[in-house]
Amino acid sequence: MSDIPAPDQPFRPAGLINRLVASSRFQAVCARVPVLRGIARREGAALFDLMQGFVQSQMLMALVELRVLHMLADGPATAPALAARCAVPPERMQILLQAGAAMRLLKRRGDRFALAHRGAAFLAVPGLQDMVRHHDVLYRDLSDPVAFIRGETTTELADFWPYVFGAKGAMDPAQTARYSRLMAESQALVAQEALAHLSLKGAQKLLDVGGGTGVFLRAVRARYPQLHLALFDLPDVVAQAALPADIARHGGSFRTDPLPQGADVISLVRVLYDHSDDTVRALLAKVYAALPPGGRVLIIEPMSGGTCPDPQTDVYFSVYTLAMQTGETRSAARISALLAEAGFHKTSREHADRRFITCVLTASKPEGDS
Repeated sequence: MSDIPAPDQPFRPAGLINRLVASSRFQAVCARVPVLRGIARREGAALFDLMQGFVQSQMLMALVELRVLHMLADGPATAPALAARCAVPPERMQILLQAGAAMRLLKRRGDRFALAHRGAAFLAVPGLQDMVRHHDVLYRDLSDPVAFIRGETTTELADFWPYVFGAKGAMDPAQTARYSRLMAESQALVAQEALAHLSLKGAQKLLDVGGGTGVFLRAVRARYPQLHLALFDLPDVVAQAALPADIARHGGSFRTDPLPQGADVISLVRVLYDHSDDTVRALLAKVYAALPPGGRVLIIEPMSGGTCPDPQTDVYFSVYTLAMQTGETRSAARISALLAEAGFHKTSREHADRRFITCVLTASKPEGDS
């Protein structure tokens, strides 16, 4: 028998405060009291935003695909003018522009629309447009959210990132280029955020495992020009890395191959959350074996808020990794536990201003261990 309440079952939430808030009589009182009225309105608006979130994301997708934000970057325009350029009926373009202005991506000046500060910032964030464009895959995976959360959906997103399942042999060049470009364009912001909050002073050599086309390494080189650097990733990915000749390249899979020796710092940038606990344990064991005593590992990726759920990582990233069918957005505490299992100690969580971009954990191999 199902434990799910029937739709017509009387609603009586647990807890005195919740029962009070759910009372229509209490809500009527709130509507009459000035201070409570403001709180009730804000909560009502927040609830409506939750409900309309999918529509907002779809209108953002339309603005990106039609390149409306790009067109308005050149200056204000009317709905009919943009409609003609985008092959969209004017009355429908008007609705799209109104929605864009309501989301504060655009601003309206009489009959003309202009790019707002938020829209300009959107265009300036590396990789953000490509992330929006590939969300059609995620949207299809979530079309039946109940089936999705029950694990009954065969998701398209799992095929979008084939490397997470341990692709064998040569991969399709177009597919490799697609995900490498998406990773690279968003990686620059991740590197900027991470390097603002951790220090590599005193390090001799850094090995970036799963580093894609080398975006993180290029950012490290800009800040630490004397640091020796190396990249380890799938051969087809490493071949596309645009790196200086003095940065070593190692092609291989951390699933089947040992990691190169000689680095006293190993970075894992957005790697762990792509994989299961068993794969992560095996990888951390290899990282531990490759590091010298006193060597450090850097874990750089979005993390769950754990006991304090985070509004970005525990919604977007947790659902995204679930759709990939192999990964998990873990909390800092959970990752710390996995690091401890591998033998690391002195785990510390570095401050991060924008958790929706990345968080940073560092841990060390004990000095006395070989």
